[in-house]
Amino acid sequence: MSFYKRTIEDIDLQDKRVLVRVDYNVPLENGKITDDYRIKKSIDTIKFLIEKNCKIILCSHLGRPEGRPHSEMSLKPVASRLGELLGIDIQFSNDCIGDEAKTKSNNLENGQVLLLENLRFYDQEEKNDDQFAKDLSELADIFVQDAFGVVHRAHASTEAITNHLPSVAGLLLEREVTVINQVMENPSRPLMAIIGGAKISDKIDILNRFVEIADVVIVGGAMANTFLMAKGINVGNSLVEDEEIATAKEIIEKANIRNKESNFIFYLPQDGVVAKKIDKKTSTRIVDWDAHIVADIENYPKKVPKNTSIVEKDEMILDIGPFSGAFISGTIQLVNTVVWNGAMGVTEVPSINGPVGPFAHGTEQVVNSLLGEYGHKPFTVIGGGDTVGFIEQKGLVDNFDHVSTGGGASMELMSGKKLPGVEALLDS
Repeated sequence: MSFYKRTIEDIDLQDKRVLVRVDYNVPLENGKITDDYRIKKSIDTIKFLIEKNCKIILCSHLGRPEGRPHSEMSLKPVASRLGELLGIDIQFSNDCIGDEAKTKSNNLENGQVLLLENLRFYDQEEKNDDQFAKDLSELADIFVQDAFGVVHRAHASTEAITNHLPSVAGLLLEREVTVINQVMENPSRPLMAIIGGAKISDKIDILNRFVEIADVVIVGGAMANTFLMAKGINVGNSLVEDEEIATAKEIIEKANIRNKESNFIFYLPQDGVVAKKIDKKTSTRIVDWDAHIVADIENYPKKVPKNTSIVEKDEMILDIGPFSGAFISGTIQLVNTVVWNGAMGVTEVPSINGPVGPFAHGTEQVVNSLLGEYGHKPFTVIGGGDTVGFIEQKGLVDNFDHVSTGGGASMELMSGKKLPGVEALLDS
């Protein structure tokens, strides 16, 4: 499926000053970058521009400074890391507009790279202010949009800027949109969607879309609790969106209707790992509300009386259980395309000993299945901050077919929505 906007491969860039919107919204701790995935994903576009002898000006946001400078949200550490990855010196401007930015951009030589300071140090950026966009445009001859993570927002550096410069897509943006559109419109079937995370409210649109087009939809993570409540299953003290129970019932009914018309599968966890608090040292147990089996997680499966086969009022469901994990893994063996967005449990809790935290076993099993550990490896597209973070931590990003750099943007695109930062670019 071809990309429907012009890209850097469709326009004369030779010797031009090029303003590139990148997504360098990376996590920092004590001024040091803890995850450089988004920086690495920008490299292909920058190298392409260097080969075209462009003068390259990069702009990005970092964090939420609310329209004023914050030293802890400066992009200076990014300039250092980018220089290491490219093997060249990266120039830095202490402002993204104004005299310093103009002088440094005008003095660039072919193949040199300048990184501007945080765009969101100005509140005009998020307000999609046209004058702010005009000030940015004065630094360059051409604009390149390569920040997929923000193109679902109409900001000055995603939409208004295109009113002032010829605007095309970078290589990262092109790949993100092309791959996601392909799996949503013409996937190799069967198509399976695994949707996790905390809240239904964040993923109503994407759930509804997948119930319409996928062959299998799996719901996990804390958002599954609201669906379980909608089915009358006691979830104890688990996180539940009470205001979304009616929505969950509607999605379940929609899935039931589709199931009657086809071989569609809509699956909610049948068991889970429960605990009284979210802590690496807390005691856990497995509850199977479907088969009325409960077990100590250390000695599973050990049958106990039926009256304990519920989640107690002071317990929380913090991960899917082994039966659910086995069902998901088995189903993965039968499909050709998987879209995964959202962890199956609370993956950020570390382990006391061993590689897997107490509430990350379900997510770990999904990862292993998608990587072909059980024989079949489907084409897999992964999105969502917690999901991407989990596989990044394990160093497995390059083992998957496509790992998206944009959580919100990928979900909106999958939901069928138009992305302002993409629609504003020149048509192919």
